[in-house]
Amino acid sequence: MSAHNPRSTNAKPQPKALQGEWLLLLTSVLWGSGFIAQRQGMLYFKPFTYIAIRFLIGGSIVLTFLLLRKKQQTAELAATPKSDTKTLLLGILTCGLALCGATALQQIGLVTTSAGKAGFITALYMVFVPILSFFLGRKIGLRVWAAVLLAALGLYFLSIRSGFAIEKGDLTIFAGSIVWACHILLIDHFSARVDSLKLACGQFFVTAFIASLIAIFIEGLQAPAFSLPWWTVIYSGTVVVGIAFTLQVIGQQTVKPAIGALILSLEAVFALFFGVLLLHERLTPRELLGCALVAAAVLLVQVHLPAKTQSRPGPTR
Repeated sequence: MSAHNPRSTNAKPQPKALQGEWLLLLTSVLWGSGFIAQRQGMLYFKPFTYIAIRFLIGGSIVLTFLLLRKKQQTAELAATPKSDTKTLLLGILTCGLALCGATALQQIGLVTTSAGKAGFITALYMVFVPILSFFLGRKIGLRVWAAVLLAALGLYFLSIRSGFAIEKGDLTIFAGSIVWACHILLIDHFSARVDSLKLACGQFFVTAFIASLIAIFIEGLQAPAFSLPWWTVIYSGTVVVGIAFTLQVIGQQTVKPAIGALILSLEAVFALFFGVLLLHERLTPRELLGCALVAAAVLLVQVHLPAKTQSRPGPTR
């Protein structure tokens, strides 16, 4: 899920655009690797306990980053329009709720779905963003609708078995991709009105708080044993949530939204790569065809977006 700064898409390329693109590429790599930690973590941790710890770690890292850069940030904000506290709190609450819902569905789905498949199904948020935008009154081109059909066909080959059976985990992650799209649109709305780093940090703590409550009432108040592979949740919280989200915010300051979203969508490719390399996951030819169709749909949507539309979809985790 994502935070970015508003700017005109017709602006001239920034001198540091190439540096920003490399930062976003690194972000997509880290997000793709995150599916490995999440998949392994689900073998030992309960879903909401894992989410709570993960986002508490990530939120703490971003909060520390904000405190260390307080003086510099104050100087930067002095030259920009100030946002009111109510708008910031509303953005933190709504984005946090959406982030928690999307993450929960993804985490639960990873219990029975491979990391590679989860990455590609999650990438469908790139298709749902323009669909939801259409219902919000934005004009959508024919190529976008063609991409929707292409992605639906890809999902069929990727997830549907003989007899039109679909794995429960695939369906859960598919539902999560819709919630990810809602989160993207909420971020797109509030990031233009509030400080993006504060918004990102706040939504992490909201997600951690909600997940903690659910973990207490559903999973039982019991601390995970020290013998468990804590590297999974520490890596996910530190690298995927804390570092990667921060790199995304910094990178998108100098990269046009359509280009940035295209680079970030490569997380699905890296998720598949790391799943095969580290977890020895194997996809059938049918599933590989599905992945290729989903990837083509994502690229078709992103490449088609004209700069003048100022459409700004972008992933999160």
